[in-house]
Amino acid sequence: MVQEQSTDIIRINARRTDVFDIFNFTYFIGPNPYLDTGALVFDFALTEYLDPLPIQDYIDTISHFYPHLAEQNYQLYADLFACIVSEVGKLDMGLYLNVWSIKPYHSYVRISIQALHERTARGVVYLVWDWLESITKNEYFPFEEELLKLQNKFRESIYGGPTVYALWQAAHQQGIPTFYLWEEGLMQYGYGKKQIRGVATSFHIDSHLDSEFTTRKDDCKEFLDRLGFPIPNGDIVISETEALDVAIEIGYPVAVKPVVGHKGIGVTANVQDSRELEYAYHLAKLAISEDKSTRIIIEKSISGTDYRLLCINGKFIAATERRPPSIIGDGYSTVRELIDRENCQPERKDTPTSPMSQIIIDEVMEEYLYEQRLRLDSIVRKDETIYLSPVANISSGGVSINATDKIHPDNIILAEEIAQNFGLTCLGIDVIAHNISQSWQISNFAILEINAAPGISMHLNPAIGASVDVPAYILSTFFPSAQDARIPIITFNQLTFDELQIIIDRILFKYPQWTIGGVCREGILVNHSEKLLSQDYNRNIQTLLRNPQLDLLIAEYPEDILETDGMVYKGSNIVVLDHPTETEMMLLRDAIDGSIFIISKENHVSIQHKGLIENLILEEETEFLDVYLQIIDALL
Repeated sequence: MVQEQSTDIIRINARRTDVFDIFNFTYFIGPNPYLDTGALVFDFALTEYLDPLPIQDYIDTISHFYPHLAEQNYQLYADLFACIVSEVGKLDMGLYLNVWSIKPYHSYVRISIQALHERTARGVVYLVWDWLESITKNEYFPFEEELLKLQNKFRESIYGGPTVYALWQAAHQQGIPTFYLWEEGLMQYGYGKKQIRGVATSFHIDSHLDSEFTTRKDDCKEFLDRLGFPIPNGDIVISETEALDVAIEIGYPVAVKPVVGHKGIGVTANVQDSRELEYAYHLAKLAISEDKSTRIIIEKSISGTDYRLLCINGKFIAATERRPPSIIGDGYSTVRELIDRENCQPERKDTPTSPMSQIIIDEVMEEYLYEQRLRLDSIVRKDETIYLSPVANISSGGVSINATDKIHPDNIILAEEIAQNFGLTCLGIDVIAHNISQSWQISNFAILEINAAPGISMHLNPAIGASVDVPAYILSTFFPSAQDARIPIITFNQLTFDELQIIIDRILFKYPQWTIGGVCREGILVNHSEKLLSQDYNRNIQTLLRNPQLDLLIAEYPEDILETDGMVYKGSNIVVLDHPTETEMMLLRDAIDGSIFIISKENHVSIQHKGLIENLILEEETEFLDVYLQIIDALL
């Protein structure tokens, strides 16, 4: 295994007690010479300091955590290292990252691992390195604790939110191009004029007036009431005295919540008397930021089960029953111990793909326990169920149950009629009902509030019941197919600024209404207007693809840029290669189905399209530019 022999390469990271070394890290946001996806690429080698253990010795320990890795054969230590990094990189969250490759050189192996978040991916590589070195020394390694740190790091990243990750993964699976716009803090799905930008389930095409209106619960409630929808009786108050007066007028039990709020913060349901009302009013007031005036809703508390109804573009998609977090006593454990035990359940890992969040102990919980004559140190009787919150908020540890198949058709019509009054892609409608299977017209049913940009993990990953693929529904409303998210792209390995201008002029002559963006190492153009060329080459490409008017992109990707930066997009409709290097030939790999390849070598031109190959010999008076311009003319 000459490629793993210890040689004269300079050790960069290895300590004198290490048997492995890793170095030369490069992160690629998109396709690169090593993988056709975003990747972390680094070099791996053996050191001269110590001999490694047999590969099987490492597998024996690793397989305690990842049993399936013991079923594979590993010819090289680099194989083993890459496979472990790829598996750990899923972070026990079921992340879709599963592609890796190795490329042997004389004295080291280049490893490429599919990656989404650079900092987390680097952390995974170092964790695996430290883990293997500990196995070599027969030392204890706190793998689970270190993995937890990486999980937290990923959750804190731009991709770590359940809704953001779910949409990103769905786009990846459907072949919809996606990248993050750092300056705007938005995800972009699709290219150029086909694009949609957004954060979570809020998109740039949504009505921001309607989105803001949903946060004004008082006005929104009056609006729904005027349209004839079932709304609990109540009023807005600005003082505790007013709250007591309203509660007496409408009758206990009542619900208390701030006018402006989210995720159930400051909400108390089923308030039974004035003492409980005073405390509920206090919690609602604490949930209001200092720059907002005190405005609190006091409304009739309706008994029943809490449901979230989800509509996408005015159409009902899913219904989820939401239950407050709870524990079941065993006769000897305290409330706190039972909560800790429940939080250790795999379903409560609190990852972007887990069905339930951690149960958080806070002042509201302690007060709710007190109302049940319990404290955190109280022992719960065997088989007794204790609810820990007055509200069924999923982000606070609540339980989600798929109820999509149970909902009555009248309730679907009701949800759609509400959603169609708002110019929003996604709308969550919170209702309470004794039985969602009965029509709202004949049963105890009330609309509690509506939510712009609702979370979708409760539908995609319910604690109980089948999953509803909400991300696929959302993306399909914008892009019926992956092709609907793309604009034509022409990629070159060599392109001068003069040639770029000629190509743009030629296409504009045929399509004068188009907006064409082009970039090469010498400059960047939008139609005939030259723009400022950034030193970050991929940033130029991304800026053009961000242009909501762009009909077509032309880009140069020579070997040096491919090796240092990779590509920011994946998939070309036409690839033009002029005497390509081995690295530049990767541009063929990243083309989309049905693409045409035009390759020039010496005085020969090869044209490949849909499995057919046509070979031409260039006459002395014919330039390669003339050949590919004619082909581009014919295809566009």
